[in-house]
Amino acid sequence: MSYSESEVSAVDAAIGKYRNGLDNEIGAALAVVGFSAERADKEAAIRDDMIRVAHRVGASLRQIAEVSGLGRKTVSDIVAADRARA
Repeated sequence: MSYSESEVSAVDAAIGKYRNGLDNEIGAALAVVGFSAERADKEAAIRDDMIRVAHRVGASLRQIAEVSGLGRKTVSDIVAADRARA
């Protein structure tokens, strides 16, 4: 598999963002932590959007809390954020 120069530069810049200038194991670990945090944020945003959709189409807060593993208060807050945007 080959990569273009721009693809390599983009990845290098992304890694550098988290390494804080450290070119050792600490820098590598920080890069992994940073990328994992970005992914977790994206996944949580998708989950929250789907919670709002499920509630809009009739799922109860209890049902959503059970399948999401979140507390009802958290689910209620996520759903309320949808109402606040409307």
